[in-house]
Amino acid sequence: MRLMRIDLSGQRALVTGGARGIGAAAAAALRACGAEVAIADLKGDPPVDVADTVALERAFEQAGELDIVIANAGTAIFRRLEETSDAEWRRLVDINLTGAFHTVRLAALRMKPRRRGAIVLTASTNSFDGEADLTAYNATKAGLLGLMRTAANELGPFGIRVNAVCPGLIRTDLTAGHFAQPELLKEYFRHIPLGRGGTPEEVAAAIVFLASPLASYITGAALLVDGGQMAAKFGIWDERMGRFAGDHWESGGSPSTTA
Repeated sequence: MRLMRIDLSGQRALVTGGARGIGAAAAAALRACGAEVAIADLKGDPPVDVADTVALERAFEQAGELDIVIANAGTAIFRRLEETSDAEWRRLVDINLTGAFHTVRLAALRMKPRRRGAIVLTASTNSFDGEADLTAYNATKAGLLGLMRTAANELGPFGIRVNAVCPGLIRTDLTAGHFAQPELLKEYFRHIPLGRGGTPEEVAAAIVFLASPLASYITGAALLVDGGQMAAKFGIWDERMGRFAGDHWESGGSPSTTA
């Protein structure tokens, strides 16, 4: 059997939101495969706000000709529907959805003349469901899939592929509060077949795959990176089949096992 390896030598990539979390892991993974990577991030040097079209366009110009663009920048605000302010709504739309639109549009303008390229958006399992207290976040992540599918349709004839990853609960700065609550994790991870949260590196691996030649016949796809969460309808784990070990479920329990 021939071993398939991802070799991105000679390719140039831009990752928005690439200074931390999933974006930083994606940038590192692309570099490990040989790509030259530029980062556009509020915490970058220079700082780039994806909601600022002028700053984002400057980042694209500085990055030069691009083979890969990862539209990853995003944020979340945990707020009840009726408590979400107009300013909070606008900020999330500006960053998560409009920022991704600007990123994809700029990538398309530069990739179309070369008739090749790969664009990957970071969406979410929340693109599909309506998790409470995340009205603005859920709406923007659902919108990303509409953007991705339309861009895939329009850009395919130019040899440009557009896909998305949809992570579940991943251990990042944004979710640190969740991972600091074992009882919350115990209940949340009951519904995940793999029994745990994910890592940025696991999402990055999916991003790099979609950006690589190994995915040459894949476009318009939303790849779930969620431990099976969206495949499960009811709780998977309980004390009859395993035990909760602080931040994950593990098999080998018994009816008398307590977490």
